Amino acid sequence: MATLRLPFVALVSCVFAAASQAADFDGSKPFLCSLIEAHDCAPGTACIKGLAEDLKLPQFVRIDFQARTFGARGRTSPIRNAQRVDGQLIFQGFENGRSFSVTVGESSGRLVGAIAGDGEAFVVFGACTLVP
Repeated sequence: MATLRLPFVALVSCVFAAASQAADFDGSKPFLCSLIEAHDCAPGTACIKGLAEDLKLPQFVRIDFQARTFGARGRTSPIRNAQRVDGQLIFQGFENGRSFSVTVGESSGRLVGAIAGDGEAFVVFGACTLVP
């Protein structure tokens, strides 16, 4: 019986750890996201694929659903619309002639976003972690 206890305790611990991790990206706490891959697109040309920093995009962004802000490099933009839908945090906003739409997986922390402006667009992929 003692030999079954350790695997059972380990299994229960993993289940509770996974459940608590899934709740981390529910929008109740701010998080920091690393923009990993990006695509820079313009009409009539092929999109340029590269690292976000190589395309002059910020390497990190901070998202705070409670304060309704999305920011990088010391600047913030207001989140105008935010919802939780089907395991995703989805938010949008606009500022300085550009709009943004971003989704973050509640269980994975994976980020996918799009930024659109006059004759330009960026699609970004990244990963998020909680801000300590």
